[in-house]
Amino acid sequence: MKMTEDTEMIMGGIRMGVNVDIKRTDGRIHSAVVSGINVETKSVTVEWFERGETKGKEIELEQILDLNQDLAPQAYDTNPIPNKLQKNENKQFGETKSYVPRPSIPVAGRGRNKNAVRRSEVIASNGHAKEDASEAAMPPPKQVPSLPPEKSETVSKATGAAAKTQTGDRRRSNVVKEVERLKENREKRRAQQAQILEEKEALRNIDPGNPNWEFLQMILDYKDQLEFNPLKEGDPINDHQITVCVRKRPQSQKEIKRKEIDVVTCPNKDQVIIHEPKTKVDLTKYLDSQHFRFDYAFDEGASNELVYKYTARPLVQCIFDGGMATCFAYGQTGSGKTHTMGGEFQGKTQDSKGGIYAFATRDVFKLHKSPKYKNLNIHVCCSYFEIYSGKVFDLLSGKSKLRVLEDGKQQVVIVGLTEREVDCVEDVLKLITHGNNLRTSGQTSANAHSSRSHAVFQIILRNSNNKKSLYGKFSLIDLAGNERGADTSSANRQTRMEGAEINKSLLALKECIRALGRKGAHLPFRASKLTQVLRDSFIGEKARTCMIAMISPSMSSCEHTLNTLRYADRVKELGAADPVEQRGKQINTDLGEYEEDETLSARMDDGVMSPEDSDLAQLRSLNDGECSADWYNFQESVAHLQLLEEEVVESHRNLVENMNKWIAQDSSLLVMSNEVDYDQDAYAQQLEDMIAEKQEALAELREKTRAFRECLNEEELRSKNLVLRRN
Repeated sequence: MKMTEDTEMIMGGIRMGVNVDIKRTDGRIHSAVVSGINVETKSVTVEWFERGETKGKEIELEQILDLNQDLAPQAYDTNPIPNKLQKNENKQFGETKSYVPRPSIPVAGRGRNKNAVRRSEVIASNGHAKEDASEAAMPPPKQVPSLPPEKSETVSKATGAAAKTQTGDRRRSNVVKEVERLKENREKRRAQQAQILEEKEALRNIDPGNPNWEFLQMILDYKDQLEFNPLKEGDPINDHQITVCVRKRPQSQKEIKRKEIDVVTCPNKDQVIIHEPKTKVDLTKYLDSQHFRFDYAFDEGASNELVYKYTARPLVQCIFDGGMATCFAYGQTGSGKTHTMGGEFQGKTQDSKGGIYAFATRDVFKLHKSPKYKNLNIHVCCSYFEIYSGKVFDLLSGKSKLRVLEDGKQQVVIVGLTEREVDCVEDVLKLITHGNNLRTSGQTSANAHSSRSHAVFQIILRNSNNKKSLYGKFSLIDLAGNERGADTSSANRQTRMEGAEINKSLLALKECIRALGRKGAHLPFRASKLTQVLRDSFIGEKARTCMIAMISPSMSSCEHTLNTLRYADRVKELGAADPVEQRGKQINTDLGEYEEDETLSARMDDGVMSPEDSDLAQLRSLNDGECSADWYNFQESVAHLQLLEEEVVESHRNLVENMNKWIAQDSSLLVMSNEVDYDQDAYAQQLEDMIAEKQEALAELREKTRAFRECLNEEELRSKNLVLRRN
């Protein structure tokens, strides 16, 4: 009841279905029916029929009551705002006449008796109103007392202006309010955009001319949220069978001139963050920060000596305990592998005193002269060779080509490899310098003098007995660049084979390192020449391995950097796992041997599969996501090509050696033919036998050469198929 009284106090006689007069935007006044009432907003929804269709609009309550004062509540001020027409009438007739509404049209079933007698007044052109018979039922107009002309006009203008302003503010429709709200939001949005542009301009001015200034600012903002605690002297050294660490090199002068941004962050001693720049479909730029964790992480401020202390130095003790140690430098071309292993470059000359080679040799001689190992009667020897495109070359004997064979005990032997006995660090540095000058290099987009081969420097400890048996060995390997794609799809065959061998050897190396941490796991060492010559370093309880993943900080190398870190992460992830339990095999921890089931008789004592099994196929199965069928076919053709090449060259060499023997035999036959009574039958028989031997040797060489050419064509075809599948 109280709610109804409050509504009547606000709305007056306005009800649903009541006929009211409304004023259109073009000034027309006509009747309409109330179809909705909103007490909260003090607005009324009306409908009318016009030109065959029903129309409607929402009108403020005050505007309705101004035109329908008979429906206004009792507290509503009914004094209208005078206009010019009313002023003229007042002056003419001496009175102020109120507006009388015109008669409304009753709506069947919706109106009330109160509205049935309402009338509207139409103003004639002479200023007089025409009234119908029911005028007596209408309330008489209110008489406003007249004022003196001057005072009345002054008061009317002031009051009218104020009332007009106040009423105009109240009479604004919701559409006008919405338009003003949109306008206000638009102005705010423009102000925000202007502020953003000002901030961008200020950030752009921090590094003018840098096209990647937005990514740079994102990285700086990200770094502000980090707490840095890099690796430093005095941090504890962890002892692992497999150690994987990452080293970030500083930016080069070329990268600084190109305004390359640094996308690599090493916040602490075992974590690396890669800020990969990306762009959305709507061209919005953002960062995809990827986290990696390793045993150690060296930032751009770490020296070679600090890197050596936490990577290769713990391995020196291993070889004096009769073990096998290996240390690899892995990464993209130009990431600093040769700098870390061999020392800093001064122009084109390398200073070998500051590399891991020299540091390791120094500690080897220090332990060799220590009281603990002085009485072992061991000698220190060094060898230095490189593996290029599946071939082994001795860097200490004029880069002569070497052969890799297996003896009856399945031990890999490099036939003819030079070993030099050394007595001090200076002797070793001379050998390293001599070998570096002979090492194969080539020009790439990353480095003008890029190492395109795997360089293996070995520090060998041998007993002082007659056999000079092996006591311990430390292999330090500077691997070739790990970039893929461009080299293996090159139009040049030599470049293709070089890239294919590098990629295959790196995959095989990863699997061999993983197998080192899994007792009984298959060791696919025959998949590449690198793992074949390092086979003994991956077998045994005393084997230790360290991998240093080298990464470049620049944005242009981000993809290669991520590939390097994923490679290293997978090596450590599986290498540190528990030993793999194989069905039908039990490990005898006391003897270090395996008791094998009959189904596993193809395995040898050290867990390596027999030569009948394909290590390349095993390698592909272990890296199914990276190695497609086309890749396997291409690698198989390259391996076959290398095998045939060795056979052809060996057959050719044997033919040349036989030719010297044949020349001697020919000379003896000619001498025999000069005799007066020589045996003609013997001469003819020997000559025929020699010709047959020559024909057989030449025919054999010809067949091998023909097969070699066919293999070259097959490699060309499979290389094209591999490129087409990639594209």
